[in-house]
Amino acid sequence: MYDYLIVGAGLFGAVFAYEAKQRGKRCLVIDKRDHIGGNVYTEEMEGINVHKYGAHIFHTNNKKIWDYVNRFADFNRYTNSPLANYQGEIYNLPFNMNTFQKLWGVVKPDEAKQIIENQKKAAGVTEPRNLEEQAISLVGTDIYEKLIKGYTEKQWGRSAKDLPSFIINRLPVRFTYDNNYFNDRYQGIPIGGYHAIIQNMLDGIDVRLNIDFFEDREQLTTSAKKVVFTGMIDQYYEFKYGVLEYRSLKFETKVMDTDNYQGNAVVNFTDAKTPYTRIIEHKHFEFGTQTKTVVTEEYPMEWKPGLEPYYPINDDKNNQIIKKYKELADKESNVIFGGRLASYKYYDMHQVIGEALTTVQNEFRS
Repeated sequence: MYDYLIVGAGLFGAVFAYEAKQRGKRCLVIDKRDHIGGNVYTEEMEGINVHKYGAHIFHTNNKKIWDYVNRFADFNRYTNSPLANYQGEIYNLPFNMNTFQKLWGVVKPDEAKQIIENQKKAAGVTEPRNLEEQAISLVGTDIYEKLIKGYTEKQWGRSAKDLPSFIINRLPVRFTYDNNYFNDRYQGIPIGGYHAIIQNMLDGIDVRLNIDFFEDREQLTTSAKKVVFTGMIDQYYEFKYGVLEYRSLKFETKVMDTDNYQGNAVVNFTDAKTPYTRIIEHKHFEFGTQTKTVVTEEYPMEWKPGLEPYYPINDDKNNQIIKKYKELADKESNVIFGGRLASYKYYDMHQVIGEALTTVQNEFRS
């Protein structure tokens, strides 16, 4: 008999299992995939740590979480400075004075602000009602048309006019010559890849892979006093209130016979015609000097059963559904829900770790 059955070997499950073990609890961690790590999993190809499920850059302002994750790996000094490629034209991201200078020839912040304000007024945007209007209110029509519209509509599979404005609220806009995408104090990539972090967290804990919780739910549940569930909450409740919607991704990864393919770890392709949203060149996350390189193209797509759910679609319809599932979850005495799928919320890695540590604190407060 285990104290906890932990469904999912991603960040939330691994943190909970590690902390429970530190408190003398016996845990069984299962995952339907053939590897630990969930979506932060990295695998080695050509001596390069490849982010198998998309780029993951750790960043946080929380020193407690930064110190915590550094227990399990050393981090390098990588700074996320993605680029935008619009039909062969290269622009800096986040939108900053380098972007504005190339686009408009301006060199001073007041000049850029005036252009944006003029474009905003010309577009008649006063109170943004959707993503398109919110984007124009932040950066004007030129940047919206070149660097936001095509990328966003590919990513979400919907017109920007039909998307809620809050999606673009995370978009950094700076009137400085600073190409660092994040403002967070702490940032980097774990040396040796994220896989090493999860391995260290799960050291000495029973882990079973290629196990689908729903194929043997009753027996697995009775093997432990409590269940920690990090999968899809609607699936846990057998879709009682309906199916929650997601966007998914397809990754096409290939080895290139060159030591440097695009000169940057992340390049977003912002025109509507290019079918993928971005290309990741993994060696640049760790300043690699290998003779070959590995690149991944990311293709967004609508989620359906059998695909990996990545981005929750937090519109009114889905928010009403998740509210009902959370009401059921709150009544559970022997099941703990956590992570992005169980919460139906987009999380950065530091947020997942923070949620897991809070859950641990609540679970073991006595």
